[in-house]
Amino acid sequence: MAADPYTTLGVSRGASEKDIKSAYRKLAKELHPDRNSDNPKAAERFSDVTRAYDLLSDKDKRAQFDRGEIDADGNPMGYGFGGGGPGGGHQGFGGGGFSSEGIDLGDIFGGIFGGRAGGPGGMGGGFGGGRSRAAPRGSNVQYRLSVTLTDAATLASQRITLGDGKTIDLKLPAGVEDGTQMRLGGKGEPGPGGAGDALVTIEIQPHPFYKRDGDNIRLDLPISLDEAVGGAKVKVPTVDGAVMLTIAPGTSSGKTLRLKGKGFTRKDNTRGDQLITLEIVLPEGDEDLARRLEGWRDERPLRARLGV
Repeated sequence: MAADPYTTLGVSRGASEKDIKSAYRKLAKELHPDRNSDNPKAAERFSDVTRAYDLLSDKDKRAQFDRGEIDADGNPMGYGFGGGGPGGGHQGFGGGGFSSEGIDLGDIFGGIFGGRAGGPGGMGGGFGGGRSRAAPRGSNVQYRLSVTLTDAATLASQRITLGDGKTIDLKLPAGVEDGTQMRLGGKGEPGPGGAGDALVTIEIQPHPFYKRDGDNIRLDLPISLDEAVGGAKVKVPTVDGAVMLTIAPGTSSGKTLRLKGKGFTRKDNTRGDQLITLEIVLPEGDEDLARRLEGWRDERPLRARLGV
């Protein structure tokens, strides 16, 4: 049986959803297999942390666990012979050390009375009405899905191949972040009580020129001196494709322009923006430009506010 999920994440039983999510993110980044390739124990710990977060992030499952109805693996808890409640000890025959956990009481009673307890022809409810433990589901399977920043921003469909060789198209959720976990019900290992789930952890890859800033995307855009002085219309890349951007005459390097709705998709399906910072790039060793500027000086006190 897995360890207590609260202990695994290092949070109290009264922890808020935000605290649980924060604890998981911190541990997931610290223990991620890609950062601990030489430490197999970290990979095991990463799996334990993910399993604990999977249970506690599900309100229904968390409530069931807190009430003792399921264990840390999400499997139903058996009610013991002699009246033991959920999560309690199950001592049979006067507390002599006999435990009902993992044992089908119906088989025991069937051998004594000629039928399964509580079933047709059995001694329904005899000796406290013992019930057998529900058949366990198969294990959950962990996957890591590498996603480009542009696909994450636009929620582009991702094709993945599961352990059984089947290929599915996965739709990314609105508000996706690095470390977001998705659950695919019944896509895990088979088991007597049904298949477990596939747990897919999203990894958003760095981009060569875009940078994420919350729900916005930042881009440094180089422009020429003549475009800055005289103004221009220039082509700008976005996660949705290139667009034309107007640069006003006399634009300074460092000025930031905004393209509405070209950022990441939020949980409410609205979009952040793309923030474009202009950088004037001068040509190196351009003698013609040097001659044109010869004798010209900008007399403005540009550094006066800096006290120099």
